[in-house]
Amino acid sequence: MSARRVIVVGGGAAGFFAAITCAEAAPDTGVTVIEKGPHFLSKVRISGGGRCNVTHACFDARELTARFPRGERALRAPFMTFQASDTVAWFESRGVKLKTESDGRMFPASNSSQTIIDCLLGAAKAAGVKLRPNSGVERVAKLPDGGFGLTLAGKPSSLSLREERAGREPERGAVQKTNLLSPALSSRFAGGEGESSAGETLFCDHLLLATGGCRAAAAGQMAVSLGHTLEPPVPSLFTFHIGTPWLRALAGISVEPVEASVPGARLRERGALLATHWGLSGPVILRLSAWGARVLHGLNYEFPLHLNWLPQISAEAIFKDLDSRRKTQPARFIVNTPVAPLPSRLWEQLVLAAGIARDTRWAALSRSAQHQLVQQLIRTEFQVTGKSLNKDEFVTCGGVRLGEVNFKTMESRICPGLHFAGELLDIDGITGGFNFQAAWTTGWIAGQAMAAHA
Repeated sequence: MSARRVIVVGGGAAGFFAAITCAEAAPDTGVTVIEKGPHFLSKVRISGGGRCNVTHACFDARELTARFPRGERALRAPFMTFQASDTVAWFESRGVKLKTESDGRMFPASNSSQTIIDCLLGAAKAAGVKLRPNSGVERVAKLPDGGFGLTLAGKPSSLSLREERAGREPERGAVQKTNLLSPALSSRFAGGEGESSAGETLFCDHLLLATGGCRAAAAGQMAVSLGHTLEPPVPSLFTFHIGTPWLRALAGISVEPVEASVPGARLRERGALLATHWGLSGPVILRLSAWGARVLHGLNYEFPLHLNWLPQISAEAIFKDLDSRRKTQPARFIVNTPVAPLPSRLWEQLVLAAGIARDTRWAALSRSAQHQLVQQLIRTEFQVTGKSLNKDEFVTCGGVRLGEVNFKTMESRICPGLHFAGELLDIDGITGGFNFQAAWTTGWIAGQAMAAHA
């Protein structure tokens, strides 16, 4: 009996993990990863500022799922099977030690994403996975007698998928297509390298789509062509454009914790905030954008934003603190005596934004001005006028509808033999390594399932 063939479309984290898992679990299965670009694992390379936020130190499966604005229920069973602790063990068993930072994010101890890339490439090569860059898929078809045919981008052949699979000779002058596991192809791509031939068609028994987030609907057309439905894609992790001049002048200042909320949208998050040249970023903004992805899209990314700069202190306690300063530091300028832990430059701008003159001393602070300052500290209002995608994450909300996938195997409920992994699914987590964990988990489950059919 001929060896089973598996093709993984997409050379990112989910695709690689699935390919390695399948090849290790079923060594006689021919596994090939095809990637439309010239490089594999490109997102792994740039994520986490080039360090790769591999996962998050959250080792309770139910708590882990709570970090996913979309996909929480679907991921419960998968995370019971393969979760963050399994990811740590997988990499450490291959010589890659991970470290945990104070916020729970986990990175390679080397602080370099290249460590993760080298590990995955090495594991793929050791398992016999064939890698094909520069191999965009023009079309994919489910074959009548089972399996799939994928035509690579380029000049189409005059042979039909049925004729090719039956082994007919091409007419003179026609572009020759090559069976995926033919001796010639296996030899050509030995060592895990190779590029596509124009119009070449590859065949497989099982197909995994791991093409990444649907930043545009066209990115999910292979899934659609095989009968699936896409939830409309919208950005999930993004920063906020705010035109307030005094805020932009504070670019580079970080404050933690800050509570950010969108009035009327039932969105509220707490965490570190970063002022930028275009507005606001940082974990609290990215989390707010993830949970509010569809709501904020519906508002065309134009909405009021409230910030509480001192969420750990009540308004009453702040008022008493300011009262104390009036008595103990009457001669000092208010702009020069910030409330901890606010940076002095931020405090100065908040005082001015409250309508208090720069040369006002504590002794001269009126009750009404004091009230205005407290309000400014606990509810500064900015007008958001747009967004920018977070360059390290560029995660989307949307993708293959979750009800159409069996999450015990990551196999399609519509098209047998078709599997999914990673962000092509309508799954996205908040920033902090959660999206990579979903990639490792769904990739591992898909790989195991495909191997079981070998």
